[in-house]
Amino acid sequence: MMTDPVLRLLLPDQLDAAGLTVTNPANAGVVSIVRTHDRAALTDIIERADVARRAWAARTAKERSGVLRAWFDLIVENGEDLARLMTLESGKPLDEARGEVRYGAAFIEWFAEEARRAYGEVIPAHAPGKRIVTLRQPVGTCVAITPWNFPLAMITRKAGPALAAGCSIIVKPAEMTPLSALALEVLAHRAGVPHDLFRVAPAASSPEAGDLFCTHPLVRKISFTGSTRVGKIIMAKAAGQVKRLSLELGGNAPFIVFDDADLDRAVEGAVASRFRNAGQTCVCANRFLVQKGVHDRFVEKLVARVAALRVREGLLNPAGMGPLISHAEARRVAALVQDAEEEGAQLANTPPAVPASGAFHPPVVLTGVTPEMAIVQEEIFGPVAPILAFTDEAEALRIANDSPYGLAAYVYTADAARQWRVMETLEYGMVGVNDGLISTEVAPFGGIKESGFGREGSHHGLADYMNVKYCLLGGL
Repeated sequence: MMTDPVLRLLLPDQLDAAGLTVTNPANAGVVSIVRTHDRAALTDIIERADVARRAWAARTAKERSGVLRAWFDLIVENGEDLARLMTLESGKPLDEARGEVRYGAAFIEWFAEEARRAYGEVIPAHAPGKRIVTLRQPVGTCVAITPWNFPLAMITRKAGPALAAGCSIIVKPAEMTPLSALALEVLAHRAGVPHDLFRVAPAASSPEAGDLFCTHPLVRKISFTGSTRVGKIIMAKAAGQVKRLSLELGGNAPFIVFDDADLDRAVEGAVASRFRNAGQTCVCANRFLVQKGVHDRFVEKLVARVAALRVREGLLNPAGMGPLISHAEARRVAALVQDAEEEGAQLANTPPAVPASGAFHPPVVLTGVTPEMAIVQEEIFGPVAPILAFTDEAEALRIANDSPYGLAAYVYTADAARQWRVMETLEYGMVGVNDGLISTEVAPFGGIKESGFGREGSHHGLADYMNVKYCLLGGL
């Protein structure tokens, strides 16, 4: 087992030699072995959390805000260790991991402030002698099921609003990346978050844990980020108790470049959106739709920019591109590329050499791609940019909206009228106009259609963890 000093962020009771082995996808080295929880242990955690939430909800919003602010300060103070830990378990380059720590911490800071803004309202009454007021109250005990691609930020943008609202929350992190989550738990408790109120619980069996969360009567809300397939299972199982859900599911983001676009800006946005985290983000540009008048120039500029990417282990290559999360994922992406080539797509670049060991896949640019190809229909989740040529705005919008998914979309054009027209017509929960990086704690993050529902970040993120209670006061 590795003995990297950042493991000091973890506590002995979070580790167990008979538990879950965490490996570095860049070299298959064992990073740590963490304790897992079976159904009985998870049930106990749920019951304790439901008791703890009542005292927490009774605290003033200002008190809850202060605890969250202390947690934010500790995340920032331990930022470099958290980033290194994240790189070891997920493989992402160290600079990207540092960026995620800042991004994740920003949600705690934001919701520390929003805790004091959970306003109700007074509504003009419908009759004399009556008053109508609304109260916003915490949902109750919540569960967050988080993915491996952003192992820290996906937790803070769920736990932050839950705790700010007065809820308790249990986090089941992804099996491949539990270390960032466990370190966050240590820092939260150190900041004053009650032990039973916020627990990180790697599960011995994910299906068993999911079934428990969906059926336990004390769990009032589940927030899940992951695949649409699993999201549908959770939705169906949770329906038996009509549980509150937030689902951020799969995506198939179009990246539309019109003839009048600033191509240099579009290329930088394309690289940031497509190749960040080796293409393993939910809002990655999945399909590049480029108008025929600038198609060749865009491809030329993108190929030149991609050629500058260096693919190596994340700690040794802080500003480059790291591995995929596993060898299985690298093989899946390679198969998509091969299928596309067999169907007529062409490699536009010479893929750079990648380390022989580790779950690496080189960055690839494909041209001659058509809408019916699997690499266009499926979420790639890897460093591949498939490019389709289009003729006019109507065709671009038809191709872009021809998807069951609706998470994120991007458009590049200098025409202000077209910006509004396309932005409003795209059937997606988030649209970036002339910008490839849309995620921020101050804006509502989420999708439509089979990409899910609910919003994370902004004041909408707090509302997702609160119930609105209408109260009528008569006889006044």
